[in-house]
Amino acid sequence: MILKDYLPQKWMSEYVRCFRIVHFDFTASALPPPKPYTPRPEICLAFYPYDKETVTYEDGKIIKDVNVALIGQQTTVTNRTIGRHFMVLQIIFQPGALFRLTKIPLHYLSNQYLDANELDIGKLDEVNEQLYFARDYSEMVRIASAFVTKLIQKAKMDIQPIDHICQVMQSGDDKWTLDKLAKSSCYSIRAFERNFKARTGVNPVTFQRILRFDRAFRLKNIKPASTWTNIAYEVGFHDYQHLAKDYQLFTGMLPEKFHSLETPEGTLGLSEGFYENEIINA
Repeated sequence: MILKDYLPQKWMSEYVRCFRIVHFDFTASALPPPKPYTPRPEICLAFYPYDKETVTYEDGKIIKDVNVALIGQQTTVTNRTIGRHFMVLQIIFQPGALFRLTKIPLHYLSNQYLDANELDIGKLDEVNEQLYFARDYSEMVRIASAFVTKLIQKAKMDIQPIDHICQVMQSGDDKWTLDKLAKSSCYSIRAFERNFKARTGVNPVTFQRILRFDRAFRLKNIKPASTWTNIAYEVGFHDYQHLAKDYQLFTGMLPEKFHSLETPEGTLGLSEGFYENEIINA
C-alpha cells in the first residue's frame, strides 16, 4: 500500500506540482467503504492501470470505467468506490499550467470527471499500458515525466504574470487583495477574474476558500486531538463559525459529522494529511 507524492524534476516544476501514486490491494480482504473525496485546490490527469474507480456526484451522476481521467477543479464532495486492485497515478498540475499546455479554458472542466481520451492531449492509453507493466513506482514516475515532457514541448502558451500569481496563492499566502492581485498580473479586476477562472476553473475568492478548507481538512487528519476552534485559527479562519460555514458549503455537513464518516484510509490506518510532508524527489 502506498499513498505518496513525488516531486517533478526542477525544470518541470513550473508545470507540475507533484506526481501522486495511490496503490491499494484488497484482493485478499473485504473492499473498503466508498471514499468521500473532498474539494482540493488541484486539477489533475489520473491514470488507472489496474481496477478503475466509480465516481458518484451529489446530483446522482455516476461515472465509471474510465482508464484515464481529466479531473477539473471540484467544489463539492464526490464519493469514489475503488476496485480490489486499485492504483492511480495522478499528475497534479500547477495552477494555470494545464491551460498553458492545452489552451483549454478550465472553467469548462469545473466539477467534471472526464474521459481524457476525448481530448487531444497525447497518447494516454499507451501511457496507461506502460504504467501497467512498470516494475516499480520510480519507473511509473519516469513514465509520467516523459509524457509531461512531450506536453511541454508542444506547449500552447508561455508563462504570464497571472500564472505566477496563481502559484503564489497555491502556496498558501493569504496576504492579498483582489485589487493587488489584478495589478500584479497587469489586468483590470474584471480581466483578472476572467483569466484566473480560465486557468483554475473557479474565481479567486472560491479558490482561496478551497485552499483554506483543504488545509483545515488535512490538519485535522494529522492532529485529530486538536479542537476545531484551534484548527480554524491555525489555518486562518476568524473563528469556528467561518470554518463550519465552508465545511457546509463544500461537504454539506458540519466538520464533526464529515470527519466521522468511514474512509478507505481509515480502514487501513492511514491519514490523508499533508502529502508534501513526506514528498519524495522523482
